Amino acid sequence: MKGKEIYMYVLGAVVILGFIAVMLFLIISGKYETAINLMIGAIITMATMVVSYFYGSSKGSSDKNETIRNQSENINK
Repeated sequence: MKGKEIYMYVLGAVVILGFIAVMLFLIISGKYETAINLMIGAIITMATMVVSYFYGSSKGSSDKNETIRNQSENINK
């Protein structure tokens, strides 16, 4: 795993853990039903984006860029 990838995963984990903490606070307080519904919609959207990135066109584009990078490194040797 490269340095940039580590930061991506750490940032993703921090965002998700923060989101869960806020969601738990709202659920425990029991006062903010509208906010809870909005946050459930947001987490569904985030999950969709993650699946799209890892299994959709972004993954293919990332793989293509990695292949091009590997080929150019082999040519420069």
